[in-house]
This record gives sequence, structure tokens and C-alpha cells, in this order.
Amino acid sequence: MCVEIDENSGFCFGVTSAIEAAERELQKGHLYCLGDIVHNGQEVARLERLGLETIDYDDLRTLHHARVLLRAHGEPPSTYRIAEQNQIQITDATCPVVLNLQKRIRNTYLEGRKASEIANAITASTRQIVIYGKRGHAEVIGLEGQTNNTAIVIENLDEIDRIDIHRPIYLFSQTTKSVEGFRELVAAIDNLRAEQLSEEKRSQLPFEWKDTICRRVASRVESIRKFAQSHDTVIFVGGKKSSNAKVLYNHCKEANPNTYFVSDENEIPVEMVENSRSKGDDYKIGICGATSTPQWLMERCKAVFS
Repeated sequence: MCVEIDENSGFCFGVTSAIEAAERELQKGHLYCLGDIVHNGQEVARLERLGLETIDYDDLRTLHHARVLLRAHGEPPSTYRIAEQNQIQITDATCPVVLNLQKRIRNTYLEGRKASEIANAITASTRQIVIYGKRGHAEVIGLEGQTNNTAIVIENLDEIDRIDIHRPIYLFSQTTKSVEGFRELVAAIDNLRAEQLSEEKRSQLPFEWKDTICRRVASRVESIRKFAQSHDTVIFVGGKKSSNAKVLYNHCKEANPNTYFVSDENEIPVEMVENSRSKGDDYKIGICGATSTPQWLMERCKAVFS
């Protein structure tokens, strides 16, 4: 049988940079990481064996004179304030795409605050910053922090009623959300405004949106669907806590019903391997994964079939 690994799967640029930063800093000694450096238990365990210790926000508040790595997801301003107060040395591995998004949201928020101080600037003072993202996700927590936690988080179209259509709307997106989903949300907001507001009122109440989705991540949906369709059986390797893994797995499953989700090589059923071997040389096994799935883990899964 033929077994191949999807060349487009594996760590995205931001995660790769964070892992490299951790390995580099670990050469100097013990290192803390605020939250799982990546949503993959096997990779976290590998780095822990090298001396990386995962901590949470409660731990951070009691930590002093230590070295802490901030993962690719990004952090709210409060994290940096705590680090400064506790004389913590920060290694900031925030993804550049996330950093740029944080800056955009922060500037939009501060412009609104400044405008609200100007006499008669009523519409500016009531602006809403809306984030299309997963509530409670590490990246989203960092984005909310740029607005002093006043942003409205919308996970899907069912929550659109959380937006006040009679106030200015400034819409952004978590970097790993669906492009299609974001566009549907933009269209839905436009339709609501057209239904409920006059043309004059719409001109007075701005609706601005920024497509801040990472295209390197978004392009994987189409790529992984094609990969799944070109194989008889697909082994999707991902962490159970990874949102990206769940999304990409579902796309794989839609494209090829003969797709299986595993966390590591030990979860691949023995009977599946034996059955695949009996299919002959033309039978194709595809192995792919999420943006949080390390290459070495996919290689181990491939080795099971050899």
C-alpha cells in the first residue's frame, strides 16, 4: 500500500516560531510557559521533558524573578503588567499576525475613547468592537484585553442579536476562523442594517470590518479536502484540545467519510492496519494534521503502516 503525509499539514509559522523560541530558551535552563505552548499533548510533553513548565494565570501572579514564554496565541495587556510588577523576564513568541490584529483592535478602541471625549461625538462614544471568534480561546482573550474587555465576541450567526444594530460596528476576526463564516457574518450584519435602518441612519452609523484571518491557515481547508479525496483512508492526527484540529478533521470527514481522528500512533486500530495491508499496492493511506500537529508525530503514525 501507499502511505503518504500531507506536505501542507503540521505547524503553522506562528507555532513553529514559538517552539523554536522555547527550545532556544531551554538551553539556558528552566523555562515557564503561560498556558500550553501548543494544543497538542505529545508536543507539550516533549518540551516538558526538556525543562518547560506550563503554568496558568494564578501561577503567574505568584511568580517572581523568573523566565516566562508567551505562546503564539498572544496575551492581553494585563499579562505584561503582571510580568513587569513581578520582575518576570518575558520571551514573547506571539505570532506576528496576531500581534498585528491586536494592534488594530487596540487602535480602534483608543480612537473611540479619544473621540468620546470630544463634544457632541455621540456616535464615536458608542462604537462597538465585535470579534468573530471562539469565546474563551487564548487568542480571543488576548484580543478582548485590547479593549479593556469591552469587545463583543460572536461565535456564529445565531449570536448576531448580541450586536446593537443602532450603534457603530467595528468587526474583526480571530486569525484562525473560517473565511466563509466571516463573510456570512458581514452579509448578515449588512442585511440587518438595511432592514432596520434608513439610508440616512446607516450613513451616520458606520459599519467597518477587517478580514484579519490568517490566509496560511485558511488555505489549509481547501488543501486538506483535496488531500482527503485523493486517498482511500485518511488518518487525521491532532490534539483533542485543538479547535483547529476539530475544524480540519470535520472537513476531512466531509471530503472522505473513511477518515479517522487520532492523537498519536497508539490510537490507530490494529485491524485497520492489517486490513489496509491486504488491499494491495494501489491502496492509498493519507496522514494529515492540524496547525498544532508536529511533523514527528505524523511520521510515527506513518511508521505504523510500514
